[in-house]
Parts: sequence; C-alpha cells; structure tokens
Amino acid sequence: MAVVWMSAICCCHAANYYVHPVSGDDSNSGRSPQIPFRTLERAATLSLQAGDQLLLAAGQTFAGQLALDGIKGTVAAPIIVSTYTGNETTTNVFATIDAKGHAAGVFLRNAAHVQIENLHITGDSGGMRPESRGNRDMRCGVLVQADRPGNYAGLSLSNLVIRDVFYEAPGFVRSAEEVKTANGTQRYGWGIRFMVNSSAATMKDIFVRDCEIWNVSHTGLKFTAPTNGMQNVTVQRLRVENSGGPGVQMSGLRGGRFSEMEVTGSGSISDSRNWGRGSGLWTWQTSDVVIERSRFLNANGPGDSAGVHIDYHCRNIIVQYNLSANNAGGFCEVLGNNHNIAYRYNVSVNDGHRVKGRNGAFQEGKTFWLSGYTGDKSPRCGPFNTYFYNNTIYVEADRVAKFAVAPTTEGLLIANNIFCIAGTSQLVAGDQLRRDALAATALPNVVFENNLYLKPDNWPAAISIQDKSPLLGDPKFSAPGGLRVEDYVPGNLPGVKNRGVEIKQIPNDRIGLMGGLKMDRDILGRPIVDTPDLGAIELVKAGDPQLGSN
Repeated sequence: MAVVWMSAICCCHAANYYVHPVSGDDSNSGRSPQIPFRTLERAATLSLQAGDQLLLAAGQTFAGQLALDGIKGTVAAPIIVSTYTGNETTTNVFATIDAKGHAAGVFLRNAAHVQIENLHITGDSGGMRPESRGNRDMRCGVLVQADRPGNYAGLSLSNLVIRDVFYEAPGFVRSAEEVKTANGTQRYGWGIRFMVNSSAATMKDIFVRDCEIWNVSHTGLKFTAPTNGMQNVTVQRLRVENSGGPGVQMSGLRGGRFSEMEVTGSGSISDSRNWGRGSGLWTWQTSDVVIERSRFLNANGPGDSAGVHIDYHCRNIIVQYNLSANNAGGFCEVLGNNHNIAYRYNVSVNDGHRVKGRNGAFQEGKTFWLSGYTGDKSPRCGPFNTYFYNNTIYVEADRVAKFAVAPTTEGLLIANNIFCIAGTSQLVAGDQLRRDALAATALPNVVFENNLYLKPDNWPAAISIQDKSPLLGDPKFSAPGGLRVEDYVPGNLPGVKNRGVEIKQIPNDRIGLMGGLKMDRDILGRPIVDTPDLGAIELVKAGDPQLGSN
C-alpha cells in the first residue's frame, strides 16, 4: 500500500510544460498551451521530476538544442519529452528541432526513466556554437550519455525522425585515406548515439522503437560502452537509409534484441561529407544479442560493409530470419576471438560483389568469411564454435562468389544450407594486413554436411574443409534475383523437403546457442515439423496450412 500511495502522490504533482517558438515567452510559466515558453534553452533550465512532460509545439521548428542533465523519472512515472498539437492547423504532427551549430538536437545526460518521442530532428553543419553542450567533435540527432558513476535505466526513444545530420558544411571533401581508418578520424554527423564514458556507469533497459534515420554522414544508430556497460537493449521497427557509415553498430553491449529493421545504403557516398563505408549492422565486444526479422540492403565500402558482420571479441550473437541483399562486403563475416556465433534461417542475395583493387577496395567481398583477426597488433585466434545452418544463398551468374575460412578457426558447423551460385566460386585469403596461410592440417571440430549446391564447384575445392555429404540440384527458386524472401521459395520439393539433418552441438562445444539449436519456425513463420527442409524456407505440401511472412 505504501508504494501505491507514493506513486499517487508523484502523479498528483506531475506537471506539463509547453514550448512554442512563435507565441511563447520565456518569462511565462510554461504550464499551459496558452502561456508557453519560447526557447529550448529556457526549457532546459527546468528541474523535471517524475511524471513531468515537456511538450514542443507540433508543426514548429525550434532552432538550437534541448539539453537535459541529471533528470530522473521512475518506472511508474517516467519523464516524457514529446509534441503537443495546439489550435493551429498543421500537416506536420511532429515538432522539429534544428540542431545546426550544436552538438546534438537532444542531449540527455546522466538520466533515468526518460522517454523522448514524436520529434523530427535535423542538423546540417553550422560550425559549433560556444553554448552548445555535448561532444563538440561530432553532431548527433540525439545523444544519450552517461559520464558519471551510477546506474541509468529506463531510457526510451520512439517515433523519432532524424535526417540530414552533418558536422561539416556542404562541399567539404574527405581524403581518400579517411575511409581506410577503422572508424573514421574526422568530425561527422550521427543519427542516434548512446555512450557510456565512465567505467563506473551502466545504462540498461534501453528502448528504440519506430524511429527513422536518413542521410547522416556516419552511423545511424550507435551504442558505445565499456564491456557490459550497456545492458538489455531493445530495438524494434527501425529504418536507417543512406548513412555514410554503418546503419547500426554496438560495442560493449550485453543482452539485446534487434528486430524489424530496414537498413538500406549504409556506407553511402552520396555526399562528399560521408565516411563512405559501413555494414548494415556490426558488433564488437558484445554478447547475448539476437538480430532478427530485418532487411539489410546495399551496404557500400572498400572494406567490411557486409549485411551483418560480427567483429572480434563477441559471444553468443544470433543472426536469424533476415534478408541480406546486394551488400558489397558480403553476407556472413565473423572475425577473431568470437564465440558461439550463429547465422541461421537467413536469405542472402548477391552479397559480396566487391572486387579488391577496384574503386579503391582493399578487401574482397565474400559470401562467407571466417577471419581470425583481432586487431593489427594482436595474434589471430578463432573464431570458435560458429554455427551456419539453414540459410538460403543465391548469387547470380555474372558475379563471383568468394569464400574464406581462417586457419585459426576452431569449431564450425555448416549444414542444411542452399548454395545456389549460378556463376563461379573461389577461395580468397588475407585482406587484413597480412595474407592468411592456408591450413596445412584439418581444422578441429568441424561438422560440414548435407548442404545443397546448384553445381559441384559452388564450394571451392581449394578450401581446407569440404562437405562430407553434399547434395546437388537446382532448388528452382520462384523468382531468383528478387528482393523478397518469398522469391526464394524452392520449387524442387523432392530435392529440398525434409532433406535436412538434425542440428547438434559442435563437438567439444559446451555452450551451444542461446535458446537452443532447434528452430520451431522458418523465416516466413511456417512451422518446422519433424525433419527440417533445406534452406531458410519450409515447403508447404498440399493440404498443409499456409502461413504468411512475419
């Protein structure tokens, strides 16, 4: 009863504050739409309490920055920053923050239980004004930062549209060497950034839902923290398009589910201010994350730039139920010292088309790449216990499908996949400072069996591991080359239906995969009954229920 009483007291004292850049006045109380504040700077001086709402006028543009420091709501009564609709008629249901000349449109620092929602944010160049708060070497649509010891939980971003975020002025041209650096060394614009800058700080229970990020010069959505410094992250229904760097990137994160994302054109070179390199999504020093039910299309760049790639020092990452298509760097990229990574029930279309030495490319694109790389000055090791099963891979005839398997690989399962490669395949090696030596002996703990190949040479003979029980045949996809999962429903029922094998743990792997190896449904949501089919799609026999796509 005491908890309920305290919650009721908090709700009774919660206040709404209104801001209007035309009809407002900073000498007002801001407590109603009739007497709003005028500026974001005045709003930032409020000592917001649990249950309070800070509301910006819909259809209006606010020049500057909303900087909120140390505000803390509760689970039952979060602080909300959103839009309100006044008496005026507007076709724009969101308020707009123009962060030109500032480090961020919204800067949320050392906060807990705060919801930021229903805003449009932009910020194209403008230098950096002296009063701007945040990291002055970059510009973000939204920057959420923890730089003091403490636990900061319950941070939610929803229904945000962020676009045209650049640090430099139009016409700025980056050097050709900048794109060869690991993450860029210059100043960029970012969509949304979560940053933990203290080893004694933790962010947890983070939500990003129903957000759109367009046309930023580096990463769309980025999480950066010391190891395990961010925990329990949920991203749903995110769209990132035309980002100069990766679409989504996470470092130091533990525990998360990223789903229903559409990432298109990462690594874009449409603006000379862009970095020009980036995977649709990549992870580093991250653990216990599922990436699913998403589309990763048209990643560009001279290195990396896969649909999803797992950089080094990660554990327990599952990539499932995704469409990956036309990504220059490839489909599956797993680097060194990664443990128990899985790609399963995905569809890959024409991934890995980049050619080393062409248009500045310093890495080959690859359909499948296991690398032992752990940094320029670190010894190569792993990856360890990589699971790759029930994927559907299509590469059209005018492209070369390239493969690489590091000799440091320990523990690998490749089974029940469809490799429909209409052209040629080849082994490539190296790409990360020094050339990989081909393994002189068999790799330990490898299970490689029961995959369907369009042609006998779809898996290059020069690779040290080979399928022990390959299947040969045309899956007869319904519309190869298309960009829908349904385009890869096999028409070859006898060659695919119930031809899979049971997926078991790799020998000497004591961990397996989060949630287990057995899958109940395919990429289209169809049930997997008894023996699985080959590839990512379960075929439906006459009389079986038809289920739609998830």
